[in-house]
Amino acid sequence: MGTPKQRREREKEELRQEILDAARELFVKEGYENVSMRRIAEKIEYSPTTIYLYFEDKASLLFAICEETFARLTKRMEAIRQESPDPLDSLRKTCRAYVEFGLKYPNHYRVTFMNQRENQGTDHYMREGSMGLKCYSALRSNVEECVKQGKLRDGDVEAITQAMWAAGHGLTSLLITKPDFPWVGKAKLIDLMVETMLDGLRA
Repeated sequence: MGTPKQRREREKEELRQEILDAARELFVKEGYENVSMRRIAEKIEYSPTTIYLYFEDKASLLFAICEETFARLTKRMEAIRQESPDPLDSLRKTCRAYVEFGLKYPNHYRVTFMNQRENQGTDHYMREGSMGLKCYSALRSNVEECVKQGKLRDGDVEAITQAMWAAGHGLTSLLITKPDFPWVGKAKLIDLMVETMLDGLRA
């Protein structure tokens, strides 16, 4: 059970998570621009004042949702790096895991990577110390190691990283938004996308 203080902290964290989950669902269904803090409060049956105790405004709430997504994705990527000593094998598994993550958590993916939102500056989610930057840096580091070891041809590491991200995002977005299209098996499609990218970049 824990001490009264520990219980209060646990209850605060549970309510914070409830706010995040409700906001994420509403942002997906109704669009970020159309959802107010009051609307989120109504969904969880709390007063707007309560939400403001946890989040300064809607933008900070959105940032927290994105940080949560990036943290989950980064954790998966780092686990793959530890399991796979070969950087090319790690990169292959990471690209596959990226798409699989989006399909497993479509609402997380939509809000973080697909929903339109008010302009908060190009560096809002890539600022120093953010999970967004950490996630991108993990992918970039993997690509850089492949180039250093001669697994991928020498080239612009930044451009290669961004191209791989773009390819993964494109496939993930299509699979999420076009579920009724007669896709071939998803695993087959993901593997083909990953191998096509890597084949074109091999040294």
